[in-house]
Amino acid sequence: MPRAIASAQVAFGLVSIPVKMFSATESSEKISFNMIHKDCGSRIQQQLFCPKDERNIDRSEVVKGYEFSRGQYVLFTEDELKAMEEKATQTIEISEFVPREAIDPIYFQKAFYLAPDKGGDRAYKLLSKALEETGRWALAKYAARGKQYLVILRPLEQGMVMQQLYYPNEIRAMADLDLGDAIVKDNELKMAVQLAEMGATEEFHPENYRDEVAERVRAMIHQKVEDGKEITNPVEEPRAQVIDLMEALRASLGGSAKTASTPAKSKAAAAARVPIKAEAKRKPAKPAPAANRKVAAARTRR
Repeated sequence: MPRAIASAQVAFGLVSIPVKMFSATESSEKISFNMIHKDCGSRIQQQLFCPKDERNIDRSEVVKGYEFSRGQYVLFTEDELKAMEEKATQTIEISEFVPREAIDPIYFQKAFYLAPDKGGDRAYKLLSKALEETGRWALAKYAARGKQYLVILRPLEQGMVMQQLYYPNEIRAMADLDLGDAIVKDNELKMAVQLAEMGATEEFHPENYRDEVAERVRAMIHQKVEDGKEITNPVEEPRAQVIDLMEALRASLGGSAKTASTPAKSKAAAAARVPIKAEAKRKPAKPAPAANRKVAAARTRR
């Protein structure tokens, strides 16, 4: 049974729903490494060093500062920072209900499971069902650890998830990127849409996917722990081939009338699995000059 990380009250109109909060992700699955002294095998310690005084300093000598200009800082004490913190109310205060398609997933940050606390089963189920029936999510504010968070409550299976959101100023604008001005041809778009429809599914099954890199790392760790066997460097992946966009689309869709033979189909299908780039035009090799051919002939006679 997972342990709750916090308790809270969901303010739903005049109804107050006691809930328990659980982490929705497993941080222990993350593989992390420590910094080790190569010569003796001891874990190193990081120290605070002042380059001006040229000495290590204690944490009691440290204050926090904000760099408002290059090399210039305005300083804050711990008491000043605490005075600005948001007071934790343990209340998830719903402000409005928005259509679920109105919030782009780019705003999603951390996720927490919510479960009913003592006496909150009926009201919890009522809110979850209401969100599911209306196709809306509850937008709310939540204060914890001195910060104020913008969150949504959304139904999931038989329960609810509290999804922490980024604030708008934390999202970078797509307009800042150079997206180019390429023109999409109608026949290319038609084939790309057909290709997407061929691989379309109605449900997402995350259990069909796994972190293959993490599995390789765990296997290497286990191998070193068990027998200390040296691990060889991984084989370099072959570089992507330069292919034609239309040929890649045709190959992905199963070929076309222009595809003449089976080997050609296999070659195009293999090429379709690599990144698409503009086709490079190769210049035919120039014949060797006559003078070079004479020199080569003379060397052969010798």
